[in-house]
Amino acid sequence: MTPTTGPLPPFDVISGALTDTGLRRRVNEDSHLASFPVFLVADGMGGHEAGDLASAAVIDAFRDFVGRSDVAPEEVAEAVQRAHRSVQEIARGTTRGAGSTLTGVIAVQQNGENRWLVVNIGDSRVYRLLSERLEQLTVDHSIAQEMVDAGRLAREDMATFEGRNVITRAVGGERSPADFWLLPVVTGERLLICSDGLSGEITDEAIRAGLLTGASPAQTTGALIAQALAHGGRDNVTAIVIDVVGGGIHPRLEDTTGGLVTSEPATGTIEVETVPSRRRRHD
Repeated sequence: MTPTTGPLPPFDVISGALTDTGLRRRVNEDSHLASFPVFLVADGMGGHEAGDLASAAVIDAFRDFVGRSDVAPEEVAEAVQRAHRSVQEIARGTTRGAGSTLTGVIAVQQNGENRWLVVNIGDSRVYRLLSERLEQLTVDHSIAQEMVDAGRLAREDMATFEGRNVITRAVGGERSPADFWLLPVVTGERLLICSDGLSGEITDEAIRAGLLTGASPAQTTGALIAQALAHGGRDNVTAIVIDVVGGGIHPRLEDTTGGLVTSEPATGTIEVETVPSRRRRHD
């Protein structure tokens, strides 16, 4: 578990990443990439036949961005489409099919400014800790989330809900567009990207407490995953923690919110619009 540093101008991050097979699985179907400017987690589906291959293919679609400081949002949209095609190709060679979640952040240049482009398909998650406030930046694509939105399930019961693993969008699946959000880069913020092997085992309050310890990103990922294993470790678990240590905007002088972004798969273009947020905050 070696911290990675993104020294490329004009802002600096320190990150740590860790994955674990968990206590009940024999194969780790999670894949991840934590190398500036790309920080992604993919949770594969398809069992030992294809799940690990699917998640690895998703991550591979973004590897060409590593080391760049000029990635455009449109390039990320195109990479998502490449990931869809790669997983569909894997699925055609299996009897059970294949799929994967995709979530994370990529540092992009947009209108001459630095932004985090948050991307999500499925139920892996991105959280942000800023000024001791924890916010879930992504919205799960899952049956459980739909029931929460409809008032039929309490958020705190999602982890024990019988259908908690049923997702409504997946990389490689039909009618599974990505959600994107453009956010400013804020000095002092801490981001967590994780598979549901973490968020399904420990509460948001436990996640917030773990991120608040002041430990390094590498130490924090280890501590969070240890908690998930202590609570049962029913699934593969992966976590990436990113600290923005310089070069971002000041959290009290600038707007730190962002807008939902829509993409047109046929062209790879991205259009930005601000919409009411459904993101979850935990103070």
